[in-house]
Amino acid sequence: MGDLEPGRPRPGRQRPGPATARGRAVSNGSEAMESGRPRPGGQRSGKGNGPGSGRLQGAKLNEELVNLNDSGKPASRGHLAHLSSYRDLPIVFFTVTTHNRSKLLNSSAVHEILGSIWKQSSHRNGWFVGDYLLMPEHVHLFARPCREAEPMKEWIKMWKSLSSRLLTKALMVKPPVWQADYFDRYLRSGESYAEKWAYVERNPVRAGLVLDPQAWPYRGRIHNLAF
Repeated sequence: MGDLEPGRPRPGRQRPGPATARGRAVSNGSEAMESGRPRPGGQRSGKGNGPGSGRLQGAKLNEELVNLNDSGKPASRGHLAHLSSYRDLPIVFFTVTTHNRSKLLNSSAVHEILGSIWKQSSHRNGWFVGDYLLMPEHVHLFARPCREAEPMKEWIKMWKSLSSRLLTKALMVKPPVWQADYFDRYLRSGESYAEKWAYVERNPVRAGLVLDPQAWPYRGRIHNLAF
């Protein structure tokens, strides 16, 4: 072993190459934040077609989620190289509406599809989804990016595109599923995430769909964003 210079690899072996990551990593949080910064004004809305019916089988859904990405090509197996803490980055509150406000989303098939995509978003795109709630014609969700996250606009585009393809099959409806735009709002420092969620989770009660917020089945939490 003494004939090898320090740091030189043994003959016949190669040093491993640098790790690769799926998607576009961002060097700091500012680029991710600027790309999707909200404009003044409220939510966008439209008018509607009726829902379809049907349901993807669980095995088929899992296969679709593994093999599809937002471009329709086989999804990369790679991950973001390093997910730094998102605790010092602001929580973003999103509202995304269905095309023409079609009442499609209050179904177990939709809940399963969106939940599966958002669970993968943390390691594939660097976005951590917290609490979410599906109303018939729109969805509310809270999310936080890590420092290496894809820009907000790209992440929203990805999950809307992927879910649209899956939902048209599951519900037997024609695209588009989602409105082209979305509403996003950063929670200000000192603004209570818990209080904002408490208001959001009562939407089904205000709409006359249930008497108790906890009785609404199309809601959940993927990551705990509050510290």
